[in-house]
Amino acid sequence: MRILHLADLHLGWRPAFMAREQAEERRRRRDGLLARAVDLALDPGRRIGLVVIAGDLFETHCPEEPLVAAAVAQLRRLEQAGIPVVTVPGNHDEITYPNSVYQRRRDGWPGLLVTNPHPAHVATIEAQGETVHLYSLAYTGGVTQTRPAIRQFPRLDQPGLHVAIFHGTLGEGLGDRSLPLDPDALGRAGYDYIALGHIHKPSEVRLGRGLAVYPGTVEGKGFDDPGTRQFTIASVEPGGVTLERVPDPAAQKVAVHDLDVSPLPGAARVEAAVAALADPEAIVRVRLTGTAPELLDAEAIEAACAHRFFHLEVVDETDALSPALLDRWAAERTILGEFIRRMRRRMEEEQDEDERAVLEEALRRGVQAMRRR
Repeated sequence: MRILHLADLHLGWRPAFMAREQAEERRRRRDGLLARAVDLALDPGRRIGLVVIAGDLFETHCPEEPLVAAAVAQLRRLEQAGIPVVTVPGNHDEITYPNSVYQRRRDGWPGLLVTNPHPAHVATIEAQGETVHLYSLAYTGGVTQTRPAIRQFPRLDQPGLHVAIFHGTLGEGLGDRSLPLDPDALGRAGYDYIALGHIHKPSEVRLGRGLAVYPGTVEGKGFDDPGTRQFTIASVEPGGVTLERVPDPAAQKVAVHDLDVSPLPGAARVEAAVAALADPEAIVRVRLTGTAPELLDAEAIEAACAHRFFHLEVVDETDALSPALLDRWAAERTILGEFIRRMRRRMEEEQDEDERAVLEEALRRGVQAMRRR
């Protein structure tokens, strides 16, 4: 039984850290993710028998109607091809609200839409010659149990594969809307596969006889959430699960590069090193680290190199300025020179390493502020 396990697509999300036109282009590209997932599921060579969406298909509970219509059209393609699809609401596209997309569209939603607020057996289907029993819930504010973590999970005493789908957190979680799930109780339930969503980083953990899997988000939402750029397919049989990660070449690369500027002789060489990382399709943050050869203007370097990337951020995280440069400025009969001399004396007198690090940072920032003014 081969399952395409999707979660946390967050269709409709726009990056707030980009300019308006660029952010809209990023949203447009990212919203093609569901169509690419359906194309994968319909590829005969992949032999997909079931598609599950474990929450947060949309970024909000009330997405724009054209986006909803496009998503429904993609899910209809699965339905028309005879591939069952199960959609579980998440915490971003929560079913709680009267104007939730799942409240408005519940009667005509393709495949199985989970709406029950408590863990339950939601369907038994036949797929790829297997009987598959499905269990799930849709978190509903004020109704679904969240404290303590859910510990009651049903399971039919019938032959077949038993697959649970939840958008939640293993353990006590970080709040009601994280839907805490007791991992020991999930293990005792005896599911063969537990398809999870909510955590954007991929992971897997054995719970009892089954495997619980977070596939991770394919297209991330920022530098702290870069995305996996791959789809997850689970091959499930009694007593065993095999995972396959399929790259999504259309997913945009989100990357953070640390550039040690210590060996570079000047700002021009630093700019050239940033330019050498060029990728017109990538969303990139470059962190300048080490000892700066001279006073660096991160904004100027970013502006000079931005055309080489889809989006570029340059962040100055250098830990100090060149000692030779500081020596030259300290010799000046200026306010800047006096500032450097005083700070250096304080650093020499300070015994605490943490406090010296604070003084070093204060010296660097103070010099940058005065030189830029």
